[in-house]
Amino acid sequence: MVDLTAGRRRTTRRRRVPTEVRRFLGPALLFALWWAVTGLDLVSDRALASPAAVLDAARELWRNGDLVDSLGASLYRVGAGVLFGVGIGLALAIIAGFFRTASDVVDSAMNFLRTIPVIALLPLIIVWIGIGESAKIFLITVGVAFPIYMNTYAAIRGVDARLVEAGQTFGLGRFGLVRSVIVPGAAPGFLVGLRWALGVAWLLLVFAEQVNTDSGLGYLLNSAQSWNRTDIIVLCLVVYGILGLVSDGLVRLLERTLLSWRRSFDGT
Repeated sequence: MVDLTAGRRRTTRRRRVPTEVRRFLGPALLFALWWAVTGLDLVSDRALASPAAVLDAARELWRNGDLVDSLGASLYRVGAGVLFGVGIGLALAIIAGFFRTASDVVDSAMNFLRTIPVIALLPLIIVWIGIGESAKIFLITVGVAFPIYMNTYAAIRGVDARLVEAGQTFGLGRFGLVRSVIVPGAAPGFLVGLRWALGVAWLLLVFAEQVNTDSGLGYLLNSAQSWNRTDIIVLCLVVYGILGLVSDGLVRLLERTLLSWRRSFDGT
């Protein structure tokens, strides 16, 4: 029997653009829009500096060391705040997630505290700790702890009970269940919380560096506003965006490494 459609059958494979290239396309489009708006004089230079002016400002601040010093100070504050916040949020989530009695106490307290705006705590933090580096790190720590706790706790309690029962059937003890069932099941939720926490950390950094500081990107941003230097203001915003994009990319890389066993829908 002759197959009349055999000549039409061709195995065609679409060449997929690498993920890194596609993710770069979004910021590139924003840059093109920025260049078009300023290049066509749709807004004045006093309202929005052009990419060329921002690049010149970056060179100026790089040569005199202000950009490097500010970036280093901000990275230290965010790094310390994220480290402490992740540790505290993860510890509380594990305690509340594994023990029923602790869940009733810890989870209700955390849900009460998370409704309080973190920024509203700043005056109280200044009274408690002062206006030094510790206050800035503490503010970021508090903001980071809540998304880590909420997502990790929900992920632990969201592990399928049938998987736990299956593990017990195969003879897994408490430690074996935690290692082989609970941790892999809760890891995606923790990583989602980590991505939110990093975004919160960069947001709170701006507020933290407005209080009695002489270094950091927030200080540079505030000073540029006083000098009416829109080029430096936009430069700081671009640096914030790049730092956020890099931190999100690191978490995505961590997801691909730790969750390589999981097959999930990634779009069509």
